[in-house]
Amino acid sequence: MSTFLLYEQSGAVVTLTMNAPESRNALTGNNAPQEFVDACARISEDMSVRAVVLTGAGPVFSSGGNLKHMKALFDETPSAIRNWYRQGIQRLSTALYNLEVPTIAAVNGAAIGAGCDLTCMCDIRIAADTASFAESFVRVGLIPGDGGAWLLPRVVGMSKAMEMSFTGDSLSAAEALACGLVSKVVPADRLMDEARALAGRIAKNPGTGLRMTKRLLREGQHMRLESLLEMSAGFQAIAHKTPHHVEAVNAFIEKRAPNFPDR
Repeated sequence: MSTFLLYEQSGAVVTLTMNAPESRNALTGNNAPQEFVDACARISEDMSVRAVVLTGAGPVFSSGGNLKHMKALFDETPSAIRNWYRQGIQRLSTALYNLEVPTIAAVNGAAIGAGCDLTCMCDIRIAADTASFAESFVRVGLIPGDGGAWLLPRVVGMSKAMEMSFTGDSLSAAEALACGLVSKVVPADRLMDEARALAGRIAKNPGTGLRMTKRLLREGQHMRLESLLEMSAGFQAIAHKTPHHVEAVNAFIEKRAPNFPDR
């Protein structure tokens, strides 16, 4: 089976490219879930990585589930289908969403169904002006089996998430910007330059601090303030003892650019 996910590293930035344009970068019927799980494990273990850019090859970001493959599920039992989701696309969802490193979705084209949810698993979304987004499961008689019902409301709010989920309507890049689904829309030929530039600005900062900051932001979505403050105090104690903090303070006092080690 050919490689679905290309892994390229330049300095502290990893670019993941879904490389199956012939299937419109579909996420099922192939090895995509396992390759995402493996790539995320590799990134988490590599402390030299400080930012990740995810994009798609070809004119489509991702078409989500492969409907031709799903036809093969017609003869499966409900328990077998449940297990297929749990061992497949849902493992992708947890791996990417829980990745310690800041992630940027560079949405180059249509992000449909699970492809739309894939963008919501990332921390930041930048869209080409040719991109579009659709939470379209309902149009094929399905529900978001990849966690989209949890992910999408956290990005666009419950009302907009319900509108998108109940209608299956597509949003243009401009409409996605207006509802907060993306933070920036750029000309298609500038998309990767913009995404990598943002990743570079992120990656200039200490890796340990970035990973702990992301964890706090995620935990803050469901923790009480007092609990988050306690967790923050513990993380801050760790941060104070890192060589990154020492280097940052010394560089500031010495009026020079800091040079942060990988660890």
